[in-house]
Amino acid sequence: MARTRASDFEEKQHGLLLTAANVFATQGMEKASMSQIAQEAGVSKSLLYHYYPSKGALIFAIIHSHLAILDQALEKADDASLPPEARLQKLVMTVLDSYRGADDQHKVQLNAGPALSDEQKAEIIAIERRIVRHFSSALKTIHPKLEDPERPLLMPVTMSLFGMMNWVYMWFKEGGPISREDYARVATTLILEGVKKVK
Repeated sequence: MARTRASDFEEKQHGLLLTAANVFATQGMEKASMSQIAQEAGVSKSLLYHYYPSKGALIFAIIHSHLAILDQALEKADDASLPPEARLQKLVMTVLDSYRGADDQHKVQLNAGPALSDEQKAEIIAIERRIVRHFSSALKTIHPKLEDPERPLLMPVTMSLFGMMNWVYMWFKEGGPISREDYARVATTLILEGVKKVK
């Protein structure tokens, strides 16, 4: 008979991934060991390997979980009935809010390339493309000329916005002089005003 899952399985699994992300983020991908992660998480090494048969599988699970949560949040937040500028700002705020407390997962995502298989990379890229599509769609509505085939700027502008959001963990401090809501407005304004000058 198959063993049934405990009622708190998903909560424990999420906690394990958070712990593993912290170990990877602080120790580095190569130095961090499965033994160290198991010890930090308070589980046996055999149990860790039961769920994640390799370090690569664990790294993939951290990134996949992180991006899946963001993908779901954006799917729920993306409201095409809003004025285009408000829609874009809501999307930016959704990303910044999803990044709250997720610095470790974000660092793992940014540095995990060599640890992932081609299949894992493909799956991650598929989620990332869905995430990016929300923003490119909103920007295209605001500035249709960004999709001019003679000067296609939609993707460069979209990824420039992601550059502002993805590196916020390097300097942003909770309780500091600027809130996430403030920065969502700043990032949105920089893109919307800046793109008017792009020719």
